[in-house]
Amino acid sequence: MRLFKSKLFILALVTITVLVIIGISSRAGSAVNTVGNALGTPLNPFQKAVAFLESKVGGIFTYFEDMKQLKKENDELRAKLDELERDSRDLNRLREENKMLRETLNLKDQFSDYESIGGNIIAKDVGNWFNIFTIDSGTKDGVVIDSPVITSKGLVGSVYQTGPLSSKVISIIDVESAVSAMVSNYIVIVRGDITLKDQGLLRMDRIPVELDLKVGDTVETSGVGGIFPKGILIGKVKEIRQGSTELSRYAVVEPAVDFRRLREVFVLVDKTKNIETGNEER
Repeated sequence: MRLFKSKLFILALVTITVLVIIGISSRAGSAVNTVGNALGTPLNPFQKAVAFLESKVGGIFTYFEDMKQLKKENDELRAKLDELERDSRDLNRLREENKMLRETLNLKDQFSDYESIGGNIIAKDVGNWFNIFTIDSGTKDGVVIDSPVITSKGLVGSVYQTGPLSSKVISIIDVESAVSAMVSNYIVIVRGDITLKDQGLLRMDRIPVELDLKVGDTVETSGVGGIFPKGILIGKVKEIRQGSTELSRYAVVEPAVDFRRLREVFVLVDKTKNIETGNEER
């Protein structure tokens, strides 16, 4: 019995020693491996098992370290992308502001007798087209009734109602609008038409018989009537429709201004006239 117990003790001691050697040999390198080799082939399975487990555990830690690094790099790239997008928006805004300033200068040169007042559209009537709309410029800015309203593209309409901080504009495509225009030095009338309104087009009437009108002809304000100065682009002839007689023919005009996408306009106020103030309604 004592002998058996002593053998168990020795076996346990040997087992512990072997495990310690395996643990040390996996970290210590070639010096300790020499001891492990001295124990012979029986230790090889244990060493292989330990090496296998260590490689797997090490691989898992490496995977998570790589994932952490990738997440960090991804966050940095996303931050740089956000910064580039902000810079792009700022650049586009500056370009738009610069474009508007250049347009303002060009308008001042073209219409030197008029003061150019910028206005943003803040409201419009129901529908896809800007027939009647409100701008954020009023009598405090110098806007008066019957002032022409334009963009850098061409004629928009005229102011028909003013307030201290805002004004209402009736556009040339509205059915109540009519403008004295000129084509090849001939006077015609361009107006809004109920059958063309939904297409954003204009109707040209009172076309002289002697006028050889063609598709593509340029239509500008004539300066007759006292509201619109001469030479503002209205649009181009899109189609010529022949009536029963020469006098009944009319043309369809496509405006130079896109009345679906108006955002900012300019109000032209005649410097040579006395400025009226306080006109709330027409």
